[in-house]
Amino acid sequence: MYSNTDTNNKRTLASSTVGGERYEVKRHHGTKYPHLLNFYSVPPTEEITIDEFESFAFDRLQVLKALEGAILRNKSEDDVKKYLEETSNKWLPLHSNESSKAYLVQEERRKDHISHFILRLAYSRTEELRNWFLKYECALFKLRFLRENPTEKQAFLNDENMRWKSLNQAEKKLMKEELNACSIPITTDGEFCDLFEIDFEKVPDLVARRAVYLKEGKAYVPVTQQLSLVMYEFRQRLAKALELASKSFITLRNERIMPMLDEIIKQYDGRTQTSNYSVINNPIADNVHQLVDHFPLCMQHLYQNLCENHHLKHYARIQFNLFLKGIGLTVEESLAFWKKSFSKVDEDKFQRDYAYNIRHNYGVEGKRQDYKPLNCMSLITKHRPNSGEIHGCPFREFSQPNLKAKLVQMGVRNDEHIREILNLAEEEHYQVACTKYFEITKGLLDKNNDSIIIETIEHPNEYLNASVLLEKNRKKMSNKDK
Repeated sequence: MYSNTDTNNKRTLASSTVGGERYEVKRHHGTKYPHLLNFYSVPPTEEITIDEFESFAFDRLQVLKALEGAILRNKSEDDVKKYLEETSNKWLPLHSNESSKAYLVQEERRKDHISHFILRLAYSRTEELRNWFLKYECALFKLRFLRENPTEKQAFLNDENMRWKSLNQAEKKLMKEELNACSIPITTDGEFCDLFEIDFEKVPDLVARRAVYLKEGKAYVPVTQQLSLVMYEFRQRLAKALELASKSFITLRNERIMPMLDEIIKQYDGRTQTSNYSVINNPIADNVHQLVDHFPLCMQHLYQNLCENHHLKHYARIQFNLFLKGIGLTVEESLAFWKKSFSKVDEDKFQRDYAYNIRHNYGVEGKRQDYKPLNCMSLITKHRPNSGEIHGCPFREFSQPNLKAKLVQMGVRNDEHIREILNLAEEEHYQVACTKYFEITKGLLDKNNDSIIIETIEHPNEYLNASVLLEKNRKKMSNKDK
């Protein structure tokens, strides 16, 4: 899908051969991209710069991640549409032909086209990544399709040869009783609306909802349900394309492209946190306790156990120590904190058994690697706790009763909020559950007691920084009011 050509710091996006078939780029009305909508059947063949390669991919990823967060938090379709429009306007604007005089629609569509193929390649390497990309690309396409005006939609479908067998009036009259029983819509002149005859397996969602009439392996789909037909086609094409891309990925060995694709995947796993990014000014060991209210649930759990037992096991120490490093504690302050916390351990034992590992985390011992604070995905997937260990992500590791008890202990009293967090955790949306916990405990609720959409939290230090900044902003607003 991507060639290895490198000329003047540019990359040539793959030739128009995909899976052994050759495609020709369609050009209508004198433009390369006649429509806002795109099935992404034809790979881009032009050259792009390295900067475009990176920025296009990350900008599209911002939109997909925002869409994921909004959907997983069970927002209404109107809320998701509004949020997507705001996010898209910032990262990946895409306007209809009716706005062509006000916006550079061809440049917008070029970016949309190229960014899709970059992420398609990056996310083709594993089944988990392919499923994630397929799910949210489908969601993005669906919202765009719903937003587009009917004339442009039909023109797009015509160009894609999306035509289905339509029943004539005589055929509809023969099935009048059955269609009435299925509540098929009636037009203003008393006739049944346009119906398409489709193989029933192509519209499983409509069959499940009993929204179509079935007969001899065929589903008779009202024109009002056209979206299901379009989405089936989009999903099938993209799923097949991802499988082909995964085979291409195995043979891709490009020293310039591979590191960039790896960096894109890291964004799926969660943002990294550098040790020097913190909103806390010059924190010291004696002040750590003042920040506990800003800790995410995982770090609050570790800190509480540390205070109670004056000890943490190996992986729990690493998790918490790197978190403190992310806050901004120097190695000297970190040693002071742990020495004070391990008050039941004598000086010799502390220096012998613990001090070395603390300094090692800071890169001043051993191979002197500058270890980064662990992000959420690392806590969720790596070094799962065994019996007697307490590290990791509480939203994954706690049983439902224990998680409920912990939420109540931390101030979540509303039964509906507790149920929502528990459901998210049970469905394995651990980071979204943590984000919901943040919204609830930090008072980010609207007038309907519904949480405000914020970007999904992907790092414990990101949680702390967001909490501290929120408190500072509220203090500023309070002072202004006074």
